[in-house]
Amino acid sequence: MQNKKILTIFFGLGIYLLSTGISYATFNYASKTGIIFTSPLPDGTEEDQKKGSSRKPLFDISGLKSATCPLNGASYTKAEENIWQTRRPLAVMIENHLEARPQSGLSDSDVVYEAVAEGGITRFMAIYYCQASAYDSILGPVRSARTYFLDWASEYNFPLYAHVGGANSPGPANALGQINTYGWGSSNDLNQFSIGYPTFWRDYERLGRTVATEHTMYSTTEKLWAIGEKRGYTNLDEDEEEWSDNFVPWSFVKEEPVEKGTVSTITYNFWEDENYLVSWAYDQETNLYKRTNGSQPHLDLNLDEQLSTKNLVLQFVTERHANDGYPGNVHLLLGTIGKGKAFIIKDGQLIEGTWAKSSRLKRTIFYDELGKEIKFNPGRIWISALPIGTIVDY
Repeated sequence: MQNKKILTIFFGLGIYLLSTGISYATFNYASKTGIIFTSPLPDGTEEDQKKGSSRKPLFDISGLKSATCPLNGASYTKAEENIWQTRRPLAVMIENHLEARPQSGLSDSDVVYEAVAEGGITRFMAIYYCQASAYDSILGPVRSARTYFLDWASEYNFPLYAHVGGANSPGPANALGQINTYGWGSSNDLNQFSIGYPTFWRDYERLGRTVATEHTMYSTTEKLWAIGEKRGYTNLDEDEEEWSDNFVPWSFVKEEPVEKGTVSTITYNFWEDENYLVSWAYDQETNLYKRTNGSQPHLDLNLDEQLSTKNLVLQFVTERHANDGYPGNVHLLLGTIGKGKAFIIKDGQLIEGTWAKSSRLKRTIFYDELGKEIKFNPGRIWISALPIGTIVDY
């Protein structure tokens, strides 16, 4: 009987390894030959999927905006608060390659982190909690994990973390290894490799033209939160502890100033490729900064509108190659822990301040010239992590 069980286990393992190998070889061959594999769009019509939720809330969220979001400080209705209080933050890796623009879902984020993934190509980690609470927002293209994004994600006390694989060469840039080391493997790690369709799907024609396979992976906020709920990982963890008990929110002003500053444009580049040159134009009337990327208005495909933020942070960090043996030595390490210089831009003003983060699990705090903690405006916070020495024009 025991021998039969062992044979069954080995047989099942063999089938799994064989199917995995065939899948890898097939998609590897397809990427080289141009063969396209399409997945049907899950749930709803193609037009519905391409236009997201059409901004119609899934729930009745009417009422006074008397609830404050702990992530972005903005006001929402009690109905929206009742929704997000049953969940935990969702962090999603979204790429910024030219073939990925315009992305889907960044406008529904509360916080966005932006840094170079490799070769000067930037990547975003968008945090969803309050703004997306009542909508099912399409997200993507979803891409792979990097270790420095894990440092920022850790500030949200075991968020749900969605990605498609990640850097895994032995060494300090081994993001997949770190996910397991941090205890994320069986709980909050939403790796597409272990979840698959229909939570994740590929759309080769989302932009009205065919793009390479690596730019085609999508999911939605509701599908990802549903996986967390299925795993018993909502606002509570396996030990029935509330995620927010150890969360340290940033500080926010109660009212935005009436008098606005005159810093109208901020421009910077992470490396030298002009396709990734970023510029923000200040709209004094709305007190928003509107984003341009590669000399083009940076749009969200779901809403067909320009990305914007109430608060822009330029965090200057050390940047070096990981030297982990990966081809081209493209894996990077960013100095996310420690102290450094920061520009905080809001209300038409640029504050030359500092940042500090004492450990992976500790919150990054931003300070003004006098060493006082910054109070952000209620609304989206966008953090661009730039190599020390980056020139910023304003």
